[in-house]
Amino acid sequence: MIFLINKYLNFKIFTFISFRIIFSLLTSFCINLLVIPYFISYFKKIQKFQIIRIDGPIKHLDKNNIPTMGGIFIIISICLSVLLYCNLHNMYIWYVLFIILGYGLIGLLDDYKKIKCNNSIGLKIFWKFFWLSIIAILIIYVMYSNEKNNIYIELIIPFYHAIPLKINFFYIFLSYFVLLGSSNGVNLTDGLDGLAIMPVIFVSFGLGLIAFFSSDLNLINYINISYSDKASEMSVLCASIVGSGLGFLWFNIHPAKIFMGDVGSLSLGGALGIISILLHQELLLLLMGGIFVFETISVILQIIYFKVRKKRIFKMAPIHHHYEIKGLSEPIITIRFWIISFILLLIGIISLRIHDVI
Repeated sequence: MIFLINKYLNFKIFTFISFRIIFSLLTSFCINLLVIPYFISYFKKIQKFQIIRIDGPIKHLDKNNIPTMGGIFIIISICLSVLLYCNLHNMYIWYVLFIILGYGLIGLLDDYKKIKCNNSIGLKIFWKFFWLSIIAILIIYVMYSNEKNNIYIELIIPFYHAIPLKINFFYIFLSYFVLLGSSNGVNLTDGLDGLAIMPVIFVSFGLGLIAFFSSDLNLINYINISYSDKASEMSVLCASIVGSGLGFLWFNIHPAKIFMGDVGSLSLGGALGIISILLHQELLLLLMGGIFVFETISVILQIIYFKVRKKRIFKMAPIHHHYEIKGLSEPIITIRFWIISFILLLIGIISLRIHDVI
């Protein structure tokens, strides 16, 4: 939209990427800030609230009067900002939007079924993973079918260097694993007020920074990032995620007035996954998104150990519930996880090591 305006008004400042990054962030932030209060009031009026797990922490039963599905407005604010400020001729933007909308739809169906059936089950795990996989496989196929120059396919190893790769089974499997892992990692982390959204903001900022510099041929000689003339446009999209996340956090911070639901967590996790794939920073996502990895591993370990030994490693999984049952208050757990996430972001940025200049 901003490029169309510039075509008729010839205001070149509108097309500067720094301008579009700032206004994309502010626009998505303001949309959530203005719209979410009405959504909260409406859901309270029709008595549609978050369905709390019966087997979860007892304290969480007090949250059964809080509206959910706030992720709808996270998606709306991101999409509107992208349509306004991004160059829509860039296919990378459409890849990310496809994942956001596709995974958001699956999350929406999951949330809707929970509310309709008045339980915390939602979609069965098999069908949830099935549809997430279908969307992942479809976008991976489209992406790599459109990839004309395989020289840009490479795996960047933090603190090391980039390894050129062909588009083969390994790389396709890695992309599939990143998409499903990131979406479910954010979904599992979204269990306390504000816990998931701040790490999403941090990781989006880190990926946006990388995207911003990815089209600079001079800079990539010194920093461990992959060159792409299309990637810099995703910095505008990442800014919209940061702004939307901040706008949602305004109402999601403890005590939360609204939850994002699966519609928000699956779409945001999927967005981080697809952006990291397009930037060839899949391994860096594991580092910067270490909180999501930690939460996911805690669930996997709990399940495996219980099946083998009939005992539990943690009092409850994901790991944030373990600390909650041990007596730590919700704000303390959340803020400490935020601190860890911020440190991981800094480590991730440092890992883009400066190459030796000869």
